[in-house]
Amino acid sequence: MNKEQQDKKEKSIHQLFEIGIILKGINAALEIVLGLLLVFFNVGFIVQTLIDNALVDDPDNFIARHLQPIAATVTPGAEFYGSIYLLGHGLVKVVLVWGLLRDRLWAYPAALGVLALFVLYQTVRILQHHSIPLMILTAFDLALIGLIFHEYRRKYPRVR
Repeated sequence: MNKEQQDKKEKSIHQLFEIGIILKGINAALEIVLGLLLVFFNVGFIVQTLIDNALVDDPDNFIARHLQPIAATVTPGAEFYGSIYLLGHGLVKVVLVWGLLRDRLWAYPAALGVLALFVLYQTVRILQHHSIPLMILTAFDLALIGLIFHEYRRKYPRVR
């Protein structure tokens, strides 16, 4: 592969890296917003009220009928745990995304370690619940780990 082809390949990999980091940042912002919603609003009550209203309008509403048993299990403790989880998860990712986009040396190994822990946790959850969305998220995180590692080695070849 000649120098021009190599440069083009590196540019493409870098663009994928940036897109992946930006997507992870958007995900982090959404987690923070959802975490704040859980802190300040009784989401379980709101969802249950919406389901009840939908069932009054249409007792055969497929979505409402299937969400009703799930919504009934949402406890204040579960909402609190969910809010702490989402806020913590989101804040950690925002800091890492900021560090990676600002090309901070510390952010590369930190992001690799944190994402590896996320992948480990997600893998355990997948084995317990066989969640397709979680499998997709885990595949995305694994690809992002590869891109971060590639960028780290390219930008800091002497650091090991």
